[in-house]
Amino acid sequence: MKYRQSLATTAIHRAPAVPPARRLALMALLGLPIALALPRARAHGDQPHSKPAGPVVKEQKPWGIAAEPREAKRTVEIRMTDDMRFSPSHLEVRQGETLRLRAVNRGKVMHEIVIGTPEELNEHAEMMKKFPNMEHDEPYMAHVPPGQRGDIVWTFNRPGEFEFACLIPGHFEAGMRGTIRVVARK
Repeated sequence: MKYRQSLATTAIHRAPAVPPARRLALMALLGLPIALALPRARAHGDQPHSKPAGPVVKEQKPWGIAAEPREAKRTVEIRMTDDMRFSPSHLEVRQGETLRLRAVNRGKVMHEIVIGTPEELNEHAEMMKKFPNMEHDEPYMAHVPPGQRGDIVWTFNRPGEFEFACLIPGHFEAGMRGTIRVVARK
């Protein structure tokens, strides 16, 4: 009996040590199914990152309300480039006008366009710094990969001065923003 025990003990002591890098890789592989099963953090509800196929959710904002694509009376192309600029960087709109803002990413990095008040955009930009990989999808924003385009269809039903910006960390701080002036009906 003592002989068997010593063989078992010897076998355990003779087992080759697993290198730390390999041990870490094994733990990561074992944890992968758990990580994939967890829900991802989303900044604005539990919506997928792509635009929904169904009807647009219409929620009145200080800068207007979402509209259906068929309601757009004109399309304004806004080009986004890696020099952290929008072109054009200023829009003038009549109160009640529905626009299709077509954001075209001419750069090599991801950009986005988000419409809002200066206060809301600043607040959202701060949140993006804390959670740079958060996903969000609202009708007043478009996340646009390099070489692609995204549309925002919006009715500007309230007069005032509003802004649009790229809130990806570093882009907003580099000055990637523009203005929208909604002129009151006469």
